[in-house]
Amino acid sequence: MNEHNILGAILAGGKSKRMGKDKLFVNLNNKLLIEHTIIKVKKYLKELIIVTNHRNEFFKKNNLVTVNDCLKGQLGPLVGILTAMKWAKEKSTRCNWIATFPCDTPFFPENIITKFIEESKKKESLILCASSHGRKHNIFGLWSLDLYDKLYNDLVNNKIRKVQDWTKENNIKNLEFEFEDYDPFFNINTLEDLKFAKKLSLKINEQKK
Repeated sequence: MNEHNILGAILAGGKSKRMGKDKLFVNLNNKLLIEHTIIKVKKYLKELIIVTNHRNEFFKKNNLVTVNDCLKGQLGPLVGILTAMKWAKEKSTRCNWIATFPCDTPFFPENIITKFIEESKKKESLILCASSHGRKHNIFGLWSLDLYDKLYNDLVNNKIRKVQDWTKENNIKNLEFEFEDYDPFFNINTLEDLKFAKKLSLKINEQKK
């Protein structure tokens, strides 16, 4: 298996209530927040969709595929995962897996994608998710399309809503990441988070020089 068997899916269905405005399109280091994730994912995966109910000229201008949630109601990230699976099953002839990423975590380590690719070849689990220092980051996940029917049933009939609850029941394998200077899985929810992210971005850029 190679990266061509994996559909990248950025989950961007939140309402940005704590930010007070649509956080997808706030500026961070001269790029839109969601743009940081798009750039990283597109380096490794040829197919990418954005699961979102937002409409913005940015998506159209950059020829990005956007997909609405396949179930109505604000049902959380599991619906985003199901939506990506559904799109892959219906629109892609070569994808057996989807790799999901949150839209608001711009500093995530790029090697998570290569690890997804490597681990998927082993076929030890139908779900692989990131974790670090005892914390699980389940939106950073690799999901087999074989799980589609079960996920649909659990969402619609069993009313499961939390990603963590669902992954526990389905033989998840965690991929552990370690960090020292800063948490690369830090996500941006508030204006204070955005201020911190701007400082962190400058620091990271300085270290690269």
